[in-house]
Amino acid sequence: MKLFAWNVGLALLWAAVLGAFSLANLAAGFVLGFAILALVGGWIGSTRYFAKAVRFVEFVGFFLAQLVLSSVRVATDVLTPRLRAEPAIVSIPLDARTDGEITLLANLISLTPGSLSLDVSEDRRTLFVHVMFLEDAETCRREIKDGFERRVLELLR
Repeated sequence: MKLFAWNVGLALLWAAVLGAFSLANLAAGFVLGFAILALVGGWIGSTRYFAKAVRFVEFVGFFLAQLVLSSVRVATDVLTPRLRAEPAIVSIPLDARTDGEITLLANLISLTPGSLSLDVSEDRRTLFVHVMFLEDAETCRREIKDGFERRVLELLR
């Protein structure tokens, strides 16, 4: 967390030197600060900050790809004359344990068109998800566990 604060400080310093606190200047300063911190990382010591930053970028890329793919699938189904939807409710066993992990996972699933998180079991070990297109329940579980849940846990743990 200390390196993140340094990175934000370097971004603010960059914007101050340029004389304009615009989003573009702050973003450029953040990237430049990240590069500087990565270069002097050997002197700072081993840290997880750089690995977490890479995971975050991968996570955002994965989510955006899923968002586009599911949006296209739902739009195609709505615009074609034959309805291909096979709605169902699927139970997903959870490895996520904290409220933050479960909440982020459930919200990401709900943000993806064609799926909606409905409920979490009392023991917080199962998430119930409504899906618009169910071909195979086990494949659906595996896609959520290996896709969304694994990446959420990598990011938060």
